[in-house]
Amino acid sequence: MRTLIVTAFTSVDGVMEAPGGEPGYRNSGWTFQDIEFDPAAYEIKGREQEETSALLLGRTSYEAFAPVWPTMDEFAGYNAMPRYVVSTTLAQDDPRWPATVLRSTDDVAALKETDGGPIAVHGSATLGKSLADAGLVDRYHLLVFPVLLGAGKRLFSEADKDKTRLNLVEYEAYSNGIQKQVFDVVR
Repeated sequence: MRTLIVTAFTSVDGVMEAPGGEPGYRNSGWTFQDIEFDPAAYEIKGREQEETSALLLGRTSYEAFAPVWPTMDEFAGYNAMPRYVVSTTLAQDDPRWPATVLRSTDDVAALKETDGGPIAVHGSATLGKSLADAGLVDRYHLLVFPVLLGAGKRLFSEADKDKTRLNLVEYEAYSNGIQKQVFDVVR
């Protein structure tokens, strides 16, 4: 079975909305505001491209990434690997960044049963919550920024469900206050 990894930039209070500056959120671009850049904190991002074999996105993230990521050299690994987008409404993929459209978490469960390496989920707050609620997430790669944002889309679901135990398998704190936290989901 393939490993499904949710990777996210998050605030200490769990907000993951618009870290890079996407419009429509009052704290848009919060990962770059008032935080000194430390390249060591982003090492995990390069490693993700090397270690994963497929990219899984929700429709909103896919539509935001499709016009931009194909033109960015730093995402060459993601641009070369198979991409999947989970959506019940997407009629067709963006020809600039082709992806296979999956319609449900059941389709994601079937994808996990195929041969291949890990699958990375970037952004995609709604999808990440749905996958966690369905018991499909195996690992979290988090870069936790030293800010409290209050309102915004959150990484973790608020569904009334049984406790999910996590095992911290990798951790590092950086000079700018960012923390890398890698958790395996305990089954």
